Amino acid sequence: MRNSQIRRARYAAFSAITLLAATLYSAQLQAGYLRAWGWNADGQTDLPPGADFIAVDGGATYSVALKQNGSLAAWGNNSYHETEIPGGNDFVAVAAGWLHGLALKRDRSVVAWGRNYSGEGDVPPGSDYAAIAAGIGFSLGLKQNGSLIGWGANDLGQIDVPVGDDFVALRAGGHNGLAIRRDGSVAVWGSNGSGQWDVPEGVKFLDVAAGIGFGVGLRDDGSLVEWGRDWWGLSEVPPGNDFVDVDAGADFAMARRADGSLVAWGYNGDGQTDVPPGNNFVAMAGGGSHALALYIPEPSTLASLCTAAVALILLHRRRRRK
Repeated sequence: MRNSQIRRARYAAFSAITLLAATLYSAQLQAGYLRAWGWNADGQTDLPPGADFIAVDGGATYSVALKQNGSLAAWGNNSYHETEIPGGNDFVAVAAGWLHGLALKRDRSVVAWGRNYSGEGDVPPGSDYAAIAAGIGFSLGLKQNGSLIGWGANDLGQIDVPVGDDFVALRAGGHNGLAIRRDGSVAVWGSNGSGQWDVPEGVKFLDVAAGIGFGVGLRDDGSLVEWGRDWWGLSEVPPGNDFVDVDAGADFAMARRADGSLVAWGYNGDGQTDVPPGNNFVAMAGGGSHALALYIPEPSTLASLCTAAVALILLHRRRRRK
Protein backbone atom coordinates (compact mmCIF):
# COMPACT_ATOMS: atom_id res chain seq x y z
CA MET A 1 0.00 0.00 0.00
CA ARG A 2 1.40 3.41 -0.95
CA ASN A 3 1.95 6.19 1.59
CA SER A 4 -1.02 8.18 0.33
CA GLN A 5 -3.30 5.17 0.73
CA ILE A 6 -1.97 4.57 4.23
CA ARG A 7 -2.63 8.19 5.16
CA ARG A 8 -6.17 7.99 3.81
CA ALA A 9 -6.83 4.76 5.72
CA ARG A 10 -5.51 6.29 8.93
CA TYR A 11 -7.61 9.39 8.43
CA ALA A 12 -10.72 7.30 7.85
CA ALA A 13 -10.02 5.32 11.01
CA PHE A 14 -9.39 8.44 13.05
CA SER A 15 -12.56 10.06 11.69
CA ALA A 16 -14.61 7.00 12.54
CA ILE A 17 -13.29 6.93 16.10
CA THR A 18 -13.95 10.64 16.51
CA LEU A 19 -17.47 10.31 15.16
CA LEU A 20 -18.14 7.37 17.46
CA ALA A 21 -16.89 9.25 20.51
CA ALA A 22 -18.87 12.38 19.67
CA THR A 23 -22.00 10.40 18.92
CA LEU A 24 -21.79 8.42 22.14
CA TYR A 25 -21.07 11.50 24.19
CA SER A 26 -23.92 13.57 22.79
CA ALA A 27 -26.36 10.67 22.91
CA GLN A 28 -25.63 9.81 26.52
CA LEU A 29 -26.20 13.38 27.57
CA GLN A 30 -29.73 13.02 26.27
CA ALA A 31 -30.61 9.36 26.84
CA GLY A 32 -29.46 6.31 28.69
CA TYR A 33 -29.99 2.75 29.80
CA LEU A 34 -32.50 1.37 32.29
CA ARG A 35 -31.88 -0.46 35.55
CA ALA A 36 -34.47 -2.21 37.72
CA TRP A 37 -34.57 -4.12 40.99
CA GLY A 38 -37.07 -5.46 43.50
CA TRP A 39 -40.07 -7.72 43.00
CA ASN A 40 -40.23 -9.30 39.54
CA ALA A 41 -43.07 -11.83 39.69
CA ASP A 42 -44.72 -10.27 36.62
CA GLY A 43 -41.68 -9.23 34.63
CA GLN A 44 -41.78 -5.63 35.79
CA THR A 45 -37.98 -5.56 36.04
CA ASP A 46 -37.33 -7.43 32.77
CA LEU A 47 -36.05 -4.38 30.98
CA PRO A 48 -36.18 -3.76 27.26
CA PRO A 49 -32.75 -3.29 25.69
CA GLY A 50 -31.45 0.01 24.41
CA ALA A 51 -29.67 3.19 25.38
CA ASP A 52 -32.35 5.55 24.11
CA PHE A 53 -34.54 6.04 27.18
CA ILE A 54 -35.15 9.47 28.70
CA ALA A 55 -37.81 8.81 31.37
CA VAL A 56 -39.21 5.85 33.32
CA ASP A 57 -41.94 5.14 35.87
CA GLY A 58 -43.36 2.17 37.72
CA GLY A 59 -46.89 1.03 38.50
CA ALA A 60 -48.13 -1.79 40.73
CA THR A 61 -46.57 -4.63 38.75
CA TYR A 62 -45.63 -3.02 35.44
CA SER A 63 -43.23 -0.38 34.14
CA VAL A 64 -43.32 2.20 31.38
CA ALA A 65 -40.63 4.31 29.75
CA LEU A 66 -40.28 7.16 27.29
CA LYS A 67 -37.76 6.87 24.48
CA GLN A 68 -35.66 9.57 22.93
CA ASN A 69 -37.66 9.40 19.70
CA GLY A 70 -40.88 10.19 21.57
CA SER A 71 -42.29 6.67 21.61
CA LEU A 72 -43.26 4.58 24.64
CA ALA A 73 -42.25 1.16 25.93
CA ALA A 74 -43.96 -0.91 28.63
CA TRP A 75 -43.44 -4.29 30.25
CA GLY A 76 -44.69 -6.40 33.16
CA ASN A 77 -48.22 -7.38 34.18
CA ASN A 78 -50.89 -6.73 31.56
CA SER A 79 -54.00 -7.95 33.37
CA TYR A 80 -55.65 -4.56 32.94
CA HIS A 81 -53.91 -3.65 29.66
CA GLU A 82 -51.25 -1.67 31.54
CA THR A 83 -48.60 -2.42 28.93
CA GLU A 84 -50.80 -1.80 25.89
CA ILE A 85 -49.32 1.61 25.29
CA PRO A 86 -50.54 3.99 22.60
CA GLY A 87 -48.53 4.23 19.42
CA GLY A 88 -46.79 7.32 18.11
CA ASN A 89 -43.58 9.21 18.66
CA ASP A 90 -44.90 12.54 19.92
CA PHE A 91 -44.80 11.89 23.66
CA VAL A 92 -42.83 14.10 26.06
CA ALA A 93 -43.71 12.72 29.52
CA VAL A 94 -45.12 9.56 31.07
CA ALA A 95 -46.69 8.61 34.41
CA ALA A 96 -47.56 5.19 35.78
CA GLY A 97 -50.54 4.83 38.07
CA TRP A 98 -51.29 1.68 40.03
CA LEU A 99 -53.03 -0.07 37.12
CA HIS A 100 -53.22 2.62 34.44
CA GLY A 101 -50.83 4.89 32.60
CA LEU A 102 -50.78 8.45 31.31
CA ALA A 103 -48.66 10.13 28.67
CA LEU A 104 -48.30 13.78 27.75
CA LYS A 105 -48.05 14.58 24.05
CA ARG A 106 -46.04 17.26 22.35
CA ASP A 107 -49.25 19.18 21.63
CA ARG A 108 -49.87 19.23 25.44
CA SER A 109 -52.80 16.79 25.29
CA VAL A 110 -52.92 13.65 27.47
CA VAL A 111 -53.72 10.03 26.64
CA ALA A 112 -54.48 7.18 29.03
CA TRP A 113 -54.53 3.38 28.94
CA GLY A 114 -55.00 0.47 31.32
CA ARG A 115 -57.74 0.03 33.91
CA ASN A 116 -60.57 2.54 33.83
CA TYR A 117 -62.95 1.34 36.52
CA SER A 118 -63.20 4.73 38.23
CA GLY A 119 -62.80 7.06 35.26
CA GLU A 120 -59.03 7.37 35.72
CA GLY A 121 -58.66 6.96 31.97
CA ASP A 122 -61.32 9.52 31.03
CA VAL A 123 -58.91 12.39 30.40
CA PRO A 124 -60.54 15.83 30.25
CA PRO A 125 -60.01 17.26 26.77
CA GLY A 126 -57.53 20.03 26.22
CA SER A 127 -54.09 20.85 24.87
CA ASP A 128 -52.86 22.88 27.82
CA TYR A 129 -51.35 20.23 30.11
CA ALA A 130 -47.86 20.85 31.51
CA ALA A 131 -47.44 17.78 33.76
CA ILE A 132 -49.26 14.58 34.75
CA ALA A 133 -49.41 12.22 37.73
CA ALA A 134 -51.34 9.04 38.51
CA GLY A 135 -52.27 7.16 41.68
CA ILE A 136 -54.54 4.25 42.54
CA GLY A 137 -57.63 4.76 40.39
CA PHE A 138 -57.22 8.50 39.85
CA SER A 139 -55.24 10.90 37.68
CA LEU A 140 -53.99 14.46 38.04
CA GLY A 141 -52.86 17.17 35.66
CA LEU A 142 -51.01 20.46 35.97
CA LYS A 143 -52.17 23.00 33.41
CA GLN A 144 -49.91 25.49 31.67
CA ASN A 145 -51.59 28.33 33.54
CA GLY A 146 -50.47 26.81 36.87
CA SER A 147 -53.84 25.35 37.88
CA LEU A 148 -54.63 21.71 38.75
CA ILE A 149 -57.22 19.24 37.53
CA GLY A 150 -58.14 15.70 38.59
CA TRP A 151 -60.28 12.82 37.35
CA GLY A 152 -61.13 9.30 38.45
CA ALA A 153 -61.84 7.90 41.93
CA ASN A 154 -62.80 10.48 44.53
CA ASP A 155 -64.01 8.47 47.52
CA LEU A 156 -61.20 10.01 49.60
CA GLY A 157 -61.06 13.39 47.91
CA GLN A 158 -58.25 12.33 45.56
CA ILE A 159 -59.38 14.69 42.80
CA ASP A 160 -60.54 17.58 45.00
CA VAL A 161 -57.57 19.61 43.87
CA PRO A 162 -56.79 22.95 45.52
CA VAL A 163 -57.72 26.14 43.73
CA GLY A 164 -55.01 28.44 42.42
CA ASP A 165 -52.74 29.11 39.47
CA ASP A 166 -49.36 29.16 41.21
CA PHE A 167 -48.48 25.47 41.08
CA VAL A 168 -45.26 24.36 39.42
CA ALA A 169 -44.97 20.61 40.14
CA LEU A 170 -47.36 17.72 40.74
CA ARG A 171 -47.18 14.23 42.29
CA ALA A 172 -49.63 11.47 43.19
CA GLY A 173 -49.49 9.03 46.07
CA GLY A 174 -51.62 5.97 46.56
CA HIS A 175 -54.77 7.88 47.52
CA ASN A 176 -53.65 11.51 47.70
CA GLY A 177 -52.08 14.23 45.62
CA LEU A 178 -49.33 16.77 46.25
CA ALA A 179 -48.36 19.94 44.41
CA ILE A 180 -45.56 22.45 44.92
CA ARG A 181 -46.45 26.11 44.71
CA ARG A 182 -44.24 28.78 43.22
CA ASP A 183 -43.14 29.86 46.71
CA GLY A 184 -41.94 26.33 47.55
CA SER A 185 -44.84 25.42 49.83
CA VAL A 186 -46.73 22.15 49.33
CA ALA A 187 -50.47 21.53 49.05
CA VAL A 188 -51.85 18.09 49.87
CA TRP A 189 -55.32 16.62 49.33
CA GLY A 190 -57.05 13.26 49.36
CA SER A 191 -56.57 10.61 52.01
CA ASN A 192 -55.17 11.68 55.39
CA GLY A 193 -55.62 8.45 57.29
CA SER A 194 -51.91 8.17 58.08
CA GLY A 195 -50.92 11.82 58.30
CA GLN A 196 -50.30 12.35 54.60
CA TRP A 197 -51.27 16.01 55.05
CA ASP A 198 -48.72 16.66 57.81
CA VAL A 199 -46.17 18.39 55.58
CA PRO A 200 -43.64 20.36 57.64
CA GLU A 201 -44.55 24.04 57.71
CA GLY A 202 -42.23 26.91 56.97
CA VAL A 203 -40.15 24.80 54.58
CA LYS A 204 -39.46 25.44 50.91
CA PHE A 205 -39.49 22.26 48.86
CA LEU A 206 -37.73 21.52 45.60
CA ASP A 207 -39.33 18.10 45.08
CA VAL A 208 -41.92 15.84 46.73
CA ALA A 209 -43.16 12.29 46.30
CA ALA A 210 -45.69 10.02 47.97
CA GLY A 211 -46.32 6.33 48.50
CA ILE A 212 -49.27 4.69 50.19
CA GLY A 213 -49.86 6.61 53.41
CA PHE A 214 -46.70 8.72 53.49
CA GLY A 215 -44.88 11.55 51.78
CA VAL A 216 -41.24 12.51 51.32
CA GLY A 217 -39.78 15.86 50.38
CA LEU A 218 -36.56 17.50 49.28
CA ARG A 219 -35.95 20.76 51.14
CA ASP A 220 -34.31 23.73 49.45
CA ASP A 221 -31.14 23.06 51.48
CA GLY A 222 -30.77 19.64 49.83
CA SER A 223 -31.91 17.61 52.85
CA LEU A 224 -34.79 15.12 53.10
CA VAL A 225 -37.87 14.85 55.30
CA GLU A 226 -40.67 12.29 55.60
CA TRP A 227 -44.19 12.58 56.99
CA GLY A 228 -47.19 10.30 57.42
CA ARG A 229 -46.94 6.57 57.96
CA ASP A 230 -43.77 5.49 59.79
CA TRP A 231 -43.68 1.76 59.16
CA TRP A 232 -40.47 -0.01 58.15
CA GLY A 233 -38.29 2.96 59.06
CA LEU A 234 -39.77 5.34 56.53
CA SER A 235 -39.06 8.31 58.79
CA GLU A 236 -35.37 7.38 59.02
CA VAL A 237 -34.35 9.45 56.01
CA PRO A 238 -30.70 9.37 54.94
CA PRO A 239 -28.66 12.28 56.32
CA GLY A 240 -26.99 14.89 54.16
CA ASN A 241 -27.82 17.97 52.12
CA ASP A 242 -26.60 16.84 48.72
CA PHE A 243 -29.85 15.38 47.38
CA VAL A 244 -31.38 16.54 44.11
CA ASP A 245 -34.67 14.64 43.76
CA VAL A 246 -36.93 12.10 45.48
CA ASP A 247 -39.43 9.42 44.57
CA ALA A 248 -41.45 6.72 46.29
CA GLY A 249 -42.92 3.28 45.77
CA ALA A 250 -45.85 1.79 47.61
CA ASP A 251 -43.97 1.39 50.90
CA PHE A 252 -40.44 2.66 50.30
CA ALA A 253 -38.74 5.91 49.33
CA MET A 254 -35.79 6.83 47.14
CA ALA A 255 -33.49 9.79 46.65
CA ARG A 256 -30.71 10.72 44.25
CA ARG A 257 -27.58 12.57 45.34
CA ALA A 258 -25.80 15.29 43.41
CA ASP A 259 -23.04 12.82 42.52
CA GLY A 260 -25.59 10.62 40.72
CA SER A 261 -25.75 7.85 43.34
CA LEU A 262 -29.00 6.45 44.74
CA VAL A 263 -30.29 5.70 48.24
CA ALA A 264 -33.51 4.02 49.33
CA TRP A 265 -35.19 3.18 52.62
CA GLY A 266 -38.40 1.68 53.97
CA TYR A 267 -39.80 -1.78 53.35
CA ASN A 268 -37.29 -4.13 51.70
CA GLY A 269 -39.08 -7.47 51.68
CA ASP A 270 -38.61 -7.73 47.91
CA GLY A 271 -35.26 -5.98 47.56
CA GLN A 272 -36.79 -2.68 46.52
CA THR A 273 -34.31 -0.66 48.60
CA ASP A 274 -31.26 -2.61 47.38
CA VAL A 275 -30.21 0.13 44.98
CA PRO A 276 -27.48 -0.66 42.47
CA PRO A 277 -24.07 0.91 43.06
CA GLY A 278 -22.68 3.68 40.91
CA ASN A 279 -22.86 7.43 40.50
CA ASN A 280 -24.11 7.63 36.93
CA PHE A 281 -27.87 7.76 37.55
CA VAL A 282 -29.86 10.65 36.11
CA ALA A 283 -33.43 9.64 37.05
CA MET A 284 -35.29 7.11 39.21
CA ALA A 285 -38.81 5.89 39.90
CA GLY A 286 -40.59 3.75 42.43
CA GLY A 287 -43.22 1.17 41.53
CA GLY A 288 -45.37 -1.05 43.69
CA SER A 289 -42.57 -3.21 45.12
CA HIS A 290 -39.96 -2.58 42.46
CA ALA A 291 -37.81 0.35 41.44
CA LEU A 292 -36.30 1.69 38.25
CA ALA A 293 -33.56 4.09 37.26
CA LEU A 294 -32.07 5.69 34.19
CA TYR A 295 -28.29 5.79 33.90
CA ILE A 296 -25.54 6.81 31.51
CA PRO A 297 -22.10 5.22 31.14
CA GLU A 298 -19.53 6.11 33.75
CA PRO A 299 -18.26 9.66 33.15
CA SER A 300 -14.69 8.37 33.27
CA THR A 301 -15.42 5.96 30.41
CA LEU A 302 -16.86 8.70 28.23
CA ALA A 303 -14.06 11.08 29.10
CA SER A 304 -11.43 8.48 28.26
CA LEU A 305 -13.09 7.73 24.94
CA CYS A 306 -13.29 11.39 23.96
CA THR A 307 -9.75 12.10 25.18
CA ALA A 308 -8.41 9.20 23.15
CA ALA A 309 -10.24 10.42 20.06
CA VAL A 310 -8.86 13.94 20.43
CA ALA A 311 -5.34 12.57 20.96
CA LEU A 312 -5.58 10.52 17.79
CA ILE A 313 -6.78 13.54 15.82
CA LEU A 314 -3.89 15.68 17.04
CA LEU A 315 -1.41 12.92 16.32
CA HIS A 316 -2.78 12.55 12.81
CA ARG A 317 -2.58 16.29 12.17
CA ARG A 318 1.03 16.44 13.35
CA ARG A 319 1.94 13.58 11.02
CA ARG A 320 0.21 15.29 8.12
CA ARG A 321 2.35 18.42 8.62
CA LYS A 322 5.58 16.42 8.41
